[in-house]
Amino acid sequence: MSIRMFAAPLAIALSTVFLAAAAVPAQASDVSCAATPGQIRTLAQTAPAGNAAKALKLVSTGEKLCAADNRFEAGKKFAAAAKLLGTELAALSTAPTAQ
Repeated sequence: MSIRMFAAPLAIALSTVFLAAAAVPAQASDVSCAATPGQIRTLAQTAPAGNAAKALKLVSTGEKLCAADNRFEAGKKFAAAAKLLGTELAALSTAPTAQ
């Protein structure tokens, strides 16, 4: 058997692993369970009522996920809420939180 018979499938498998790791959304892992909900609530105060209500529901769900130590899924909820309010989660991480 040739070494090429083993090298090609191994290279394909490793490439798949690296591409899958790169496909994980960065915003979902960069969530702050302490600061992000407050930042989204501040944005929701000036948003249209329908979008604000949906965003606040997502924030509430995200907070429950944070309490259950599931930051990744919470990040998805926070990202969806931010998107409803016309921004990205990454932009929130650089914005100050209202006190």
